[in-house]
Amino acid sequence: MNRVDGYHLKNVDPMYRVACHVMDKRYDAMNMVTIDIPLDPIKAYLKDAKRRGHNLSHLAVIIAAYVRVISEFPGLNRFIMNKEPYAHKEIKVAMVVLKDGSMEDHGTMSKVTFEPTDTIFQVEEKMAAYIQENRTSQDNGTEKLVRFFTSLPGLLRFGVPLVKWMDRHNILPKTVVDFSPFHATLLITNLASIRTNHIFHHVYEFGTTSVGMALGNPRYVTKMKQGEVVFERCMPIGVVMDERIASGSYFALAFRRLRHYLEDPTTLETPPEKVNYDS
Repeated sequence: MNRVDGYHLKNVDPMYRVACHVMDKRYDAMNMVTIDIPLDPIKAYLKDAKRRGHNLSHLAVIIAAYVRVISEFPGLNRFIMNKEPYAHKEIKVAMVVLKDGSMEDHGTMSKVTFEPTDTIFQVEEKMAAYIQENRTSQDNGTEKLVRFFTSLPGLLRFGVPLVKWMDRHNILPKTVVDFSPFHATLLITNLASIRTNHIFHHVYEFGTTSVGMALGNPRYVTKMKQGEVVFERCMPIGVVMDERIASGSYFALAFRRLRHYLEDPTTLETPPEKVNYDS
C-alpha cells in the first residue's frame, strides 16, 4: 500500500482510522485557526542576520520554523489517501511565485523540498533558488503539465478524473506527483506581499496536502503585559488543518513549538539534535 510519495502508517490510533471513513473527504475534516506571530523578534533577527551577511526573508523564517517543528512532530507530515493514513517521504512546501515579482503578472505554483535537518540558511538558499528558477523560466514542470491537459479538446474532462483515480489507487506516476503542487506537506501563501489580509485557504481534496497557511497584513493584537493591556504588532497566519492526521492537542503542541521558534529564530541556525520519524 506504499506510494511513490509516501508510506503507509500502521501504528495509528484506531479512532483515526474510523475518522477516515466518517470524514472521507478532506473538506469534511477541515479545522481552522488564526495564529498571531509577534513581528518584533523576527524583524530584530532579520536585521541581525543581515549584519552578519545573511539576507533572510520573513517567509524563510516561517518555513524554517515549520520544517523544524516537523522534525519534532512528524504527524504534521501525514496525509490521508483513499481513507488510509500515510506519511510523506519528504517535506515539500507548495508556494505561489509571481512571474516578475509584481501584482500585475500571473503567478506560478510549484513546490520546494526540504530536509528535517535543514537550518534556516539552507531553507533560504533553497527558496531563493526556487524563486529565481520560477520567475525566469518560461515553464516549470507544473505549467507543462497544465499545458498538456489543455492541449487537446476534451482531455481535461477525461484526463483529470483518470489522474484522480490513479492517485486514489496509489498508481499515479512519480513524474506527475513530482510536478503536482497538490502533493505537498504544506501549502503556504504570503498575502502580505500583495498587501492583503490573511485568509483560510482551502486544502485541496485532490492530492496529499493536509495543512494550508496564509500569511496576511500585520495587525495589532491586544495582550496583557505586567497587568496592563498593550498592543503587539503581529503577523496573522490563517491555518487550515485536516484533523484526521492528528489530534487537536497534537496540533496545539506543534503550533506552540512553532511560536517558540519564531520568538527566537536563532534556534533555527543549527540542525536539530534529534529527528523524530513517523511509523
